[in-house]
Amino acid sequence: MRRRLPSLAVVALLAFASSTALAAGGNLPPPDSVAQLRSGADYRIGPQDTLDVNVSQLPELSKTFQVDSGGKILLPLVGQIQAAGRTPAELSDDIARGLKKSYMKDPQVVVAVKDAQSQRVTIDGAVTQPGVYPLTGPTTLLQAVSLAKGPDPRLANPKKVAVFRTIGGSRHSAFYDLTQIRSGKTEDPQVYGNDIIVVDTSGGKSFMQNFSGGFSLLGMLVRPW
Repeated sequence: MRRRLPSLAVVALLAFASSTALAAGGNLPPPDSVAQLRSGADYRIGPQDTLDVNVSQLPELSKTFQVDSGGKILLPLVGQIQAAGRTPAELSDDIARGLKKSYMKDPQVVVAVKDAQSQRVTIDGAVTQPGVYPLTGPTTLLQAVSLAKGPDPRLANPKKVAVFRTIGGSRHSAFYDLTQIRSGKTEDPQVYGNDIIVVDTSGGKSFMQNFSGGFSLLGMLVRPW
C-alpha cells in the first residue's frame, strides 16, 4: 500500500490543478454524464449497459437488452450489432438499417439507456485495494469505498475523504467524513461514474499536507481540518 502513495499524490495534484470550485462537507451536484444520460445527448453506450429498444409494430424486438462485455447486443431478426461507442440515436439508426435490409420497409426504432452500468469510479489513497471499479447501479460514497475493500486500517484517515467530479465542464471537489456518515450524522452522498475518490492518510503528514506548502490550493483544501 505504501507504494501507492506517490501515485496518489500525482492523482490528487492532477485533480486539484483543474478544480475550479470546492465544497467542504457539502454534496456535489450530479456530473455532466448524468445530465447527458437523462437527455440522451452525446451519451456513448458502454459494455454492460442496459438498453430499452422499442420497434414500432414489432413486439418481439421491443424489450430490454444488455450490452455484452464485447460491446454488442444480439437482436432477433437482426443478429449481433455493435452498441458500445454509439449514442442511443446512432444505435437506433443502425438497428433500423438492419431491419430494413431483411424484414421491414420503414422501421421506426427508439433506443434508450435504462441503466448505464459501464460507468466507473476511481478509488485511490489509503484504501485496501485502490483501483477503478464499475458502478452497477446507484452507489453511495460508503458503498464505493467498500468496493476498494474499505479504508486501509493502518494508514487511512476516514475523516478526510475527497470526491472530485466534472460539473459544467469544470472539475469540482468536496470533502466528507466517513465516520459521520457511518454514524448517521451526515448524509451518505451518491457517487457517479468518472468520479475520483481519495481517502487521506492518518498520522504524520498526509499527502495533502505534504504539498500544501508549495501549492496554495492544497493549503486551502486542508484548512477545514
